[in-house]
Amino acid sequence: MKKIFITGCDSNTQWQLKWFVENFQKHNPNAKLLIWDFGMDNNPYPKISQKLKSQDPGWFKKPKAMFEASKMSDYVCWLDTDCEVRDNIEDIFDYVEPNKLAMVEDVPWSRRRGEKWHNSGVVAFQGTPKILNDWVSATVFTKEVGDQEVLHSIVRDGMKRMINITDLPRKYNTLRLDIQDKTGPKTIKVMHWTGRRGKEEIKKLMKEK
Repeated sequence: MKKIFITGCDSNTQWQLKWFVENFQKHNPNAKLLIWDFGMDNNPYPKISQKLKSQDPGWFKKPKAMFEASKMSDYVCWLDTDCEVRDNIEDIFDYVEPNKLAMVEDVPWSRRRGEKWHNSGVVAFQGTPKILNDWVSATVFTKEVGDQEVLHSIVRDGMKRMINITDLPRKYNTLRLDIQDKTGPKTIKVMHWTGRRGKEEIKKLMKEK
């Protein structure tokens, strides 16, 4: 395959999978989407799913899924299932640079923590960048709480971040806190409903359909 979009979830988060898939396919009807099964109950999309053989807990499975997908396609873009796709995003691959992960800066976290962060809800890349291998390896023995924190610990040094990550326009991953802080872009292609309050918003959106 040339280009694919991927997502993944387990039994705890699969309640939002149908909502995610419908939004994605509505705006990206010609794009290839694959779903990684992290341990779902009664997977509703078996024909476009891949089972992940991994003992990693929770969202530490995500880097592994990206690594597996990199062997299947020239270009890969991961999206969390709490991302509301509002527009065609196939042009996201235009921003990908060789040997780097393309990600949006997590401006709310950068401001709150006094150092640059990138949000791992949307990640695009070409081939299998070394940083992706490092990310997968680091999840094995980490004490961090999530995949985003693991990646941040690897690229925390400014030079490492510059070498391994390229910034995506923020319209491809606008965060719930961006809306709260009024720091979001004028155009939003992907709205990322993070955290508990974000999930409450997703439930409201699902009821409106």
